[in-house]
Amino acid sequence: MNPISKNTALVKSIARELGFDFCGISKAGFLEEDAPRLEEWLKKGHHGKMGYMENHFDKRLDPTKLVPGAKSVVSLLYNHFPKDDLGSPDQFKIAKYAYGRDYHFVIKNKLKTFMQMLQAQVGEIAGRVFVDSAPVMERSWAAKSGLGWIGKHTLLINKDQGSFFFLAELIVDLELEPDGPAKDYCGTCTRCIDACPTDAITAYNLDASKCISYLTIELKDEIPDEFQGKMENWIFGCDICQDVCPWNRFSKPHHEQEFHPKDQLKEMKNENWQELTKEVFQEIFRGSAVKRTKFEGLKRNIAMAQK
Repeated sequence: MNPISKNTALVKSIARELGFDFCGISKAGFLEEDAPRLEEWLKKGHHGKMGYMENHFDKRLDPTKLVPGAKSVVSLLYNHFPKDDLGSPDQFKIAKYAYGRDYHFVIKNKLKTFMQMLQAQVGEIAGRVFVDSAPVMERSWAAKSGLGWIGKHTLLINKDQGSFFFLAELIVDLELEPDGPAKDYCGTCTRCIDACPTDAITAYNLDASKCISYLTIELKDEIPDEFQGKMENWIFGCDICQDVCPWNRFSKPHHEQEFHPKDQLKEMKNENWQELTKEVFQEIFRGSAVKRTKFEGLKRNIAMAQK
């Protein structure tokens, strides 16, 4: 086996060992097809008040500007689909990805271990690891490496296991064998578009400024009145477009201990959310992604969901 094939097999073997569900590889380079799309999306203001999306335009499209000398982008998927869905139509809901410990901590640790294991076998390599933490077009790289296709709701869909995944990347100066892209299997289906209560989705485009996830997490101001009566009880994130996607009938429960919800969270009912104190918030969501919205933000979301 030549060194490139050997190193490629090694990367995929380490990914399996660390619990990643899928691993794909792309040749590092400029994402030519994404450039006009990203420019147009920003121009239309579909990023809302996420001003950081306008920064580092070149770096966002070219990983060699993030890691000089980069040769390969290793894309990884880590399942977060829960065994039990805590959501019910008449109760306040949080997105499934936020049930347990903040994924940034869990996956970042795995990625550091990944690099150490790789360097122990290959020798010194330059590279960086990313989990939603830098201007990396993670869905584009995952699609390019054959891990799935970008669906009409703009999330990555894997044919075998749906879309409830965290995405992560290693950008390294190690030459590896690239995988080919996957085919788009959305077909004529428009379930995600039809189900979105705020009309944030048009085919293959998301107006983030209308998305419930953006409104409940990213937006720091008051939620505009136009969204009254449209929140469908979501108080942190939203899973509607994924829940209705036919490909998620193939989702399998994750095996990550740290993603299991605390008992207190499982027992929360509407009255508990309404009476939530800062102390209880700190206790339930210690080490959780829900801390991003802060106590005041969560109370704002709960108030909006009641309107």
